[in-house]
Amino acid sequence: MEKFLREWRQDAYNKAQYDSAIFIGDKLLALTNDDNDAFWLAQVHFATGNYTRAQSFLSKQDLVNRNPSCRYLAGHCFIKQSRYDEALAVLGERNPTHLIANAANKRKTQKGPGKSDRPNRRQDGSDEEAANRRFEAAMCFLRGICYAKQNAFDRAKECYKDAVRIDVQCFEAFQQLMKNSLMSPDEEWQFLESLDFDSIHVPGDSSSSQEAAEFTKMLYTTRLSKYRNPSSFTTACETLSTHYNLGTNPDLLLARADLLYTQCKYKDALAITESILQDDKYNFSVYPLHLACLYELKMKNVLFLVAHDLADSHPEEPSTWLAVGTYYFAIDKIAEARRYFSKASMMDAHFGPAWIGFAHTFAAEGEHDQAISAYSTAARLFMGTHLPQVFLGMQNHALNNMTLADEFLKTAYGLCKTDPLLLNEMGVVYYHQDRPLDAVKLFVRALEVAEDIDSEPTAWLAARTNLAHAYRRAKQYPEAMEQFDEVLRLGGKDAAVFSAKGLVFMELAQPEEAIVVLHQALAINPQDPIATELLNKALEEAAGMEPPVSEAQEEALEGFEREIARLHGPKQPRNPKVKEKGKGVNFFNRNKTRIMGPGVLSDDVEMDAAE
Repeated sequence: MEKFLREWRQDAYNKAQYDSAIFIGDKLLALTNDDNDAFWLAQVHFATGNYTRAQSFLSKQDLVNRNPSCRYLAGHCFIKQSRYDEALAVLGERNPTHLIANAANKRKTQKGPGKSDRPNRRQDGSDEEAANRRFEAAMCFLRGICYAKQNAFDRAKECYKDAVRIDVQCFEAFQQLMKNSLMSPDEEWQFLESLDFDSIHVPGDSSSSQEAAEFTKMLYTTRLSKYRNPSSFTTACETLSTHYNLGTNPDLLLARADLLYTQCKYKDALAITESILQDDKYNFSVYPLHLACLYELKMKNVLFLVAHDLADSHPEEPSTWLAVGTYYFAIDKIAEARRYFSKASMMDAHFGPAWIGFAHTFAAEGEHDQAISAYSTAARLFMGTHLPQVFLGMQNHALNNMTLADEFLKTAYGLCKTDPLLLNEMGVVYYHQDRPLDAVKLFVRALEVAEDIDSEPTAWLAARTNLAHAYRRAKQYPEAMEQFDEVLRLGGKDAAVFSAKGLVFMELAQPEEAIVVLHQALAINPQDPIATELLNKALEEAAGMEPPVSEAQEEALEGFEREIARLHGPKQPRNPKVKEKGKGVNFFNRNKTRIMGPGVLSDDVEMDAAE
């Protein structure tokens, strides 16, 4: 009868016929009075959302105190009711760190590659002990949830880490660490290496256990930050795609798209996210990256359609209002964008893209103090990501607080040393602190990192332009000229670049070459006052450097004047030198009248031009 009732209960549960499962489970518990049957019945009540009734079954016979699985489920019931203090009272505040296996030491004792002590370790413990260990890890995860809800993020981070250390298959805890950016890129990779993947066990087959361990490690590798070890990520993706037929798996595709986004290859990343959404239209984990790509590519119409569809079909999802906010931000309706970013962050207080978007709205309006406050909140919530610190540095730079900007950017550098954007911003601060040689090193490093991660070259034209300006300020003119030429070759056709190049030619006492490039600047922006002023100076210098006229040339010119007078009537002879000078002045004045007018150029070129 017990076997019959358990099979009936399981069949009803599998078909989501919870009333049947509760009816049969209640009779089975009365028949057996077994802890496992009580736990099963509580699970059914939990699945139906009846958390208080689930607790009443768990509290019978003191199950919560003497059974880890029941204690886990009781704590989970309290969390679902947002009763976090009571959940911690049930779960306990201390993690069972004695269960953490030191994977590093175990690997040192292995006899050779691929050989581990897995079979011996499995013989030491029973299946029941292994199950209890997994529930202890799950309780660490629940403690982390409670601490995160109480804004104790440091304690939450340690709980999540302990959960994965105790049971490497506790992916929920690992996902919280990655999704909420609680660790820096370096920490993530060090943490991955510390995990005991050898504890993964496939019954009856040690070689299968080893393969399962390697498979799990590769899956975890694809979840790590893409700013570090892109080669390891690529290797893991290729192995999973070729050996395990996961090439079209949405999670792997999303990881690839994330890598492409960090490389500024927005079109390629968008193609992947669109392919995922074509098969699974409401995969909400894809939308933050998908929306970011649409925004970068200025696809406003597509943003509108996505936001409209999500608002109609899933108004309860934070990603929906992130989409609406992104659309309004793209069309420069900042107030509306801020309202919807705020709504998304209120629906999920740990939704990073919404917080960053909310802060961006203040930055877009020049409200630097409020932007700093919002970015600071994001930095507190997402301790492992360097981006809020970068944005804080940029806002302080905008306020001309160079010392504070330097401090924030150095903090960001401590979290991530391989982001070209960060290196570029640090170089800009050094440039404005009149440290051009230090700025040169950072701009060069930014371009090297961008090349190492196979980033799109045109995405870093600003960094290359900054490098050229730093070389110019450091009076390394050949290097500056080389970088300006490279910017122009890559498509940076900007009047400011031609004007800066003209300034370099003038510093090299080559006004004729400066005149040529300054005319190119004015062809792009005819009313650029700085290019106009530089052109006037270049023309004056070119006139002042005119070589003296020889006696033979003077005689020839006098003869030419006499011939003109003979043909066209009497004309008073003029000094040829004065005449040539007069022609030059008239030419300058004519061009000056044609091209003067209002315009804008970068502050550093304007200042140097004035000097």
